Amino acid sequence: MADFRKILVANRGEIAIRVMRAATELGKRTVAVYAEEDKLSLHRFKADEAYRIGAGLGPVQAYLSIPEIIRVARECGADAIHPGYGLLSENPDFVEACDAAGITFIGPRAATMRALGDKASARRVAIAAGVPVIPATEVLGDDFDAIKRDAAAIGYPLMLKASWGGGGRGMRPINGPDEVVEKVREGRREAEAAFGNGEGYLEKMILRARHVEVQILGDKHGSIYHLYERDCTVQRRNQKVVERAPAPYLSDAQRAEICELGRRICAHVGYECAGTVEFLMDMDTGAFYFIEVNPRVQVEHTVTEEVTGIDIVQAQIKIAEGRTLAEATGVADQDDIHLRGHALQCRVTTEDPQNSFIPDYGRITAYRSATGMGIRLDGGTAYAGGVITRYYDSLLVKVTAWAPTPGQAIARMDRALREFRIRGVSTNIDFVINLLKHPTFLGNTYTTKFIDTTPDLFAFRKRRDRATKILTYIADITVNGHPETAGRPKPPAEARAPKPPALRAAPAPGTRNLLEEKGPQAVADWMAAQKKLLLTDTTMRDGHQSLLATRMRSIDMIRVAPAYAANLPQLFSVECWGGATFDVAYRFLQECPWQRLRDLRRAMPNLMTQMLLRASNGVGYTNYPDNVVREFVRQAATTGIDVFRVFDSLNWVENMRVAMDAVIDQNKVCEAAICYTGDILNPDRAKYDLKYYVSMGKSLRQAGAHVLGLKDMAGLLKPAAARVLFRALKEEVGLPIHFHTHDTSGIAGATILAAADAGVAAVDAAMDAFSGGTSQPCLGSVVEALAHTERDTGLDIAAIRQISNYWEGVRHQYRAFESGLEAPASEVYLHEMPGGQFTNLKAQARSLGLEDRWHEVAQAYADANRMFGDIVKVTPSSKVVGDMALMMVAQGLTRAEVEDPAVDVAFPESVADMLKGNLGQPPGGFPEAIVAKVLKGEKPNTERPGKHLPPVDLEATRAQVSKDLMGFRIDDEDLNGYLMYPKVFLDYMGRHRIYGPVRTLPTKTFFYGMEPGEEISAEIDPGKTLEIRLQAVGETDDQGEVKVFFELNGQPRVIRIPNRLAKAQTAARPKAAEGNPHHIGAPMPGSVASVAVTPGQKVHAGDLLLTIEAMKMETGLHADRPATVKAIHVHAGSQIDAKDLLIELE
Repeated sequence: MADFRKILVANRGEIAIRVMRAATELGKRTVAVYAEEDKLSLHRFKADEAYRIGAGLGPVQAYLSIPEIIRVARECGADAIHPGYGLLSENPDFVEACDAAGITFIGPRAATMRALGDKASARRVAIAAGVPVIPATEVLGDDFDAIKRDAAAIGYPLMLKASWGGGGRGMRPINGPDEVVEKVREGRREAEAAFGNGEGYLEKMILRARHVEVQILGDKHGSIYHLYERDCTVQRRNQKVVERAPAPYLSDAQRAEICELGRRICAHVGYECAGTVEFLMDMDTGAFYFIEVNPRVQVEHTVTEEVTGIDIVQAQIKIAEGRTLAEATGVADQDDIHLRGHALQCRVTTEDPQNSFIPDYGRITAYRSATGMGIRLDGGTAYAGGVITRYYDSLLVKVTAWAPTPGQAIARMDRALREFRIRGVSTNIDFVINLLKHPTFLGNTYTTKFIDTTPDLFAFRKRRDRATKILTYIADITVNGHPETAGRPKPPAEARAPKPPALRAAPAPGTRNLLEEKGPQAVADWMAAQKKLLLTDTTMRDGHQSLLATRMRSIDMIRVAPAYAANLPQLFSVECWGGATFDVAYRFLQECPWQRLRDLRRAMPNLMTQMLLRASNGVGYTNYPDNVVREFVRQAATTGIDVFRVFDSLNWVENMRVAMDAVIDQNKVCEAAICYTGDILNPDRAKYDLKYYVSMGKSLRQAGAHVLGLKDMAGLLKPAAARVLFRALKEEVGLPIHFHTHDTSGIAGATILAAADAGVAAVDAAMDAFSGGTSQPCLGSVVEALAHTERDTGLDIAAIRQISNYWEGVRHQYRAFESGLEAPASEVYLHEMPGGQFTNLKAQARSLGLEDRWHEVAQAYADANRMFGDIVKVTPSSKVVGDMALMMVAQGLTRAEVEDPAVDVAFPESVADMLKGNLGQPPGGFPEAIVAKVLKGEKPNTERPGKHLPPVDLEATRAQVSKDLMGFRIDDEDLNGYLMYPKVFLDYMGRHRIYGPVRTLPTKTFFYGMEPGEEISAEIDPGKTLEIRLQAVGETDDQGEVKVFFELNGQPRVIRIPNRLAKAQTAARPKAAEGNPHHIGAPMPGSVASVAVTPGQKVHAGDLLLTIEAMKMETGLHADRPATVKAIHVHAGSQIDAKDLLIELE
């Protein structure tokens, strides 16, 4: 009896490791072989010795080289070879080569392999042994006419099968004679590549079939054991996906029948070692038909080991050494082998189920496997950093679950699969999870066609992989910087992370409780009855919009929100949403504004949340159809807004009615606002006099407003004028008044005190650290000024200062976005620029290279306002004036030149849109001369814009957006985001798909990345916190990429990021030649939004050539004469500098 000392495993990956483990447990030394392309495969390092084979051969051919394997076995002194499965495991020539070399082959004899390994020969053996077979042909020759005759004799449909090998390779269904030639040739090529032999035959296809196989062990002494059956019915392209033992649908009689058939065929040939006899079971009749014998260990042998307790691989080795079955298995006879519980195996592969199961290749960036009771893992190269190549099988790991019952085994497998975290390559895990919970699988009614005929198996959400996405973002910002902070001041080095104040008590009942209990009219009545001056804190909306270009992130608001609820419950409201914050969240901060609102609503259950609603402009810059405005208001109310401050950018009450009605319908507070401009005490500005404002106030009351807002968006209302205006409004309109102003001039605090004296019910102010300048007056100072007076606010000044201290720390993080207004500016009375727009316009000017010409921009803003007829300037009308001012300064145009009919001007798109009437009408309309020049004779619409806009089909839009986002489920919040800003929303979703929930990152990390050695925490879900440490940043490699090394929750992760500076070293764009009428140059830096022409196209004067986008401003370039487009040097998305050559004409 032989006793092997050293076993060579002639295979790779998972099965090689499985054999090595069994041999090591038996005290044997192990030898691995590997191809050059497989030199990092884990099996090489699990062996005691490992040798490269196949120099000059392909990656698979190396493992199929019998001479190479025999050479290594001789040189290393191996006395046995285990073939594993696949590759050479069923090749009788290999067995004979081992015999000739005096090395034991652990497997059947060559004669047995020839009799059973060849499927056609195996059929003859089965027939001789009295085992039923499926009607089939002999091995196919090269005469296709003869093949077609044989096929017709059996009858279609048929299955082509490879005579040698298995695993579904070489198999093809053939449904009719017209498919015979193509499918046979395909199958032969595949079998030749997989097994080195293309022989095959045709077999009758059973349409409702199960696949059941019997595990056999035979020794050299004539004994045969069966280890019961396995169910392998769940297959894809004849490749097994899920295997179970025992088959849960067989009766005891059926189990005894099939096991006896398997044992009988192997006994007929004196089978030695491990083998599997495969059968098809006809579900309609219950009959079993022999398919083939696999003279080797199977991939799915693990489930049999789990339910019988017998180590099949160790038994193979012992049988090859000459031991009896009783010695090899530890079981005296067949009757002592019993089934214990149920097991199933799933194969985790790198195949992508949603892409036709195409295998994915690349580096595994993270690998976390499952474990626990009843879970067994048999893996290959499955570890973080492992490289999955295109040369070999896509199997990562086999997961085997055991439990007492089938249901428990399935539940255990489901749990285990959900524990896996594999990043860097696609896997089939979610597909398999779907399969395990499908009713057809759970009900044991599946057939071999189950996967092919059940499309809902593929309906699953991909894993979110949020940690990898967040690391990718951090790495990108660390390497390339954030475009929003490039060249801007950084936070001071000594700045510390802000800490919100401690909560003093549970939130006391506040204004929201009153609204919820008694409704909006009760809130208005309560306001009117108060002696104290009510305060709205604007820090979370207009405060940062005015000071920091709206760049404050949600995380900094949400952290302090509970302190507002607990420590300042007497606030009237917290303005935290709407206005520019909506699109800036999507556009620049990479976060969802609806998520912000949800989180703030949850954190401040007792305080009213307030938003700024641009009436028919929603939170956008154009008019929307009425049903879109109503739907937006409905969703905002549902998600958490209590007070809607509704205004129109041109003070046109007619344009406010739809939005006001929508707010009233939602039973929320409708605060209809008058936008203040001009100076009611200045007789030269008689367009906006006291009578005008009182008249508008009365119109808003009649329209159903609960509260009258006075929105002094530029801070133009002076204290003396405030006393006159508010007394008149209070007396003649009668609604409680809510006053909003800005402190750009430095005297807004005095205006607030004058307003309080005049009887306003509520005023807006910003927390001390976010007050003054273009923001609101200082909230703490207002509270102190009114303390111990009839209008004492009742707010706790200590609590205010504690919250302000938090905001002071927050503000340091946003130094890059400071407006730069270092002192009060009386210049505001010249340009009348809204505070919120001031910083945004400065940011736009900076991006256009006009920052040092800011005072020219201010003057141009005033000129543009007069040119448009002295209009109310508030978003979006203020944006139009700003776009025009920037263009005038960038192109060196004066107001006179712009108005001169003889001077050709390419007006910004927003100007044309406003003058067409798409924002509505100002008092007295727009000047006819400028309208005629901009619109080139087109007649403007002077009616309410929404009146003529057709309603949007909301559900059709939802379906289209979902389709555009590859099936992503669009909820009502997402739909409303898209309706407001289609392109911005889709761009946000695209970035979110790449970078994940970056809203959870600390602000410093979001804008500046991390430093080596720095650690941060990011809570991506309640109770799910990522601990991230940046270890090092590598150098830029030859491909222009940088490796960034992290620790994620203590585990190493490497992210590769392109160094854009290195990648961008390309030839500079040509410049437009000055004075060349054929050259169309860029009037300003920015990006190309769209190109409207193609080379060779004929254009006419006025035809649109392309549009340029800079920040939020779009400008169209038009042909100035008839011409032909000679060349286009840019495309949509191209980044351009001023004077870059864009288009050539001829």
